[in-house]
Amino acid sequence: MPDAFVRYTAALEQADPDFDNHLQTVIEETKKYERSSVETEGLKRAVRDAHAKGYGLARAEVEILSGLAPEYAQGVYALPGRHEALIRFSNGSAHAGADALLGNPVGMGLKILGIDGQTLLEDEPDSHTFDYALINAPIFFCNTVEHYLFIQQLFLHFGAYVGKKGQHQFLHDWVTGRDTLAPEDWAWDELMAFLSILQRVHPVNLLLSSYWTMGAVRHGEYVAKVRVAPQKGSAEKVVQRLLDPASAPDIYRPALVAELKERPYEFELQVQLCVDLEKMPVEDLTVEWPEQLSSFVTVAKVRLPQQDISGDDNLEQMDATSITPWHCREEHRPLGNLMRMRKEVYRQSSILRHALNHQVRREPNNLAEVFGNVPV
Repeated sequence: MPDAFVRYTAALEQADPDFDNHLQTVIEETKKYERSSVETEGLKRAVRDAHAKGYGLARAEVEILSGLAPEYAQGVYALPGRHEALIRFSNGSAHAGADALLGNPVGMGLKILGIDGQTLLEDEPDSHTFDYALINAPIFFCNTVEHYLFIQQLFLHFGAYVGKKGQHQFLHDWVTGRDTLAPEDWAWDELMAFLSILQRVHPVNLLLSSYWTMGAVRHGEYVAKVRVAPQKGSAEKVVQRLLDPASAPDIYRPALVAELKERPYEFELQVQLCVDLEKMPVEDLTVEWPEQLSSFVTVAKVRLPQQDISGDDNLEQMDATSITPWHCREEHRPLGNLMRMRKEVYRQSSILRHALNHQVRREPNNLAEVFGNVPV
């Protein structure tokens, strides 16, 4: 079976000749939004241009399992052991406000501490942190940085598309790139992926969602996508399960807080290795990798102890936490142009946001630096 897995090579990625120009435009628009968000979002602080509303920062532990097959025991997963970790739960929207208005795409930012080796972020090479930026859908609604330029604007200014006429204009602007694309380049694949995501994500307790990398990553000698999925026994114990967006402005955070106050919880960190580049492409993020071709294999356990995350201090700690998929080792390099774009966009976004909010931007060495001396 190992012979069936696609081997990593730099040639798997397709260079975009306009990448640098598009990247600078995305960075400029992201910074512009963050600066304006201090006033427009009503919080008197800057927010992220995605995953702006957080639901809590949880203490966790990641146990890398022993006895993995060689093709899965790659990179950091080659050495079994336990690591402190933290998880930021969030909404995928660029805005703050009532959950019913923000929608049900939600995210998990997983930060694993105490990982040996240098990260791929040049300004934080020795942080010894390893991040996954995950969302509750296996696909993304964008394939190219060029398309991301106008799709980003649609989300940042989503409030302008009001009523039935506004919805029609939103769909038109999406497909045509706000009238910038030739018909043969219209973003139908991205629109279909976006509508598919909306149909498949539901308002459930954040502990009951699975979360994916969406984009491909290097997995040592191979190519993979990564998923964090609920452990069956833990999921069965969750009491507040299906949530009603109409019941209150905030539905996700109270349900998460209540569950973690009562009991510990466990996820499984899983790897899906690529076996067919046509059916499991690296650059096309709107395509879901079929599990019939390659199943997800659990390589680590993600355990959340029973804890109280209800305080305002937790929200402050969460807001100051940076998550980027480029807090990783070379053996787990994010792949593809969109994943590459996130490196500098996330870095500069984090630097600006921390400055605007008068926060110290520093990667934690251990959980005590974040939460104090609370036992895990």
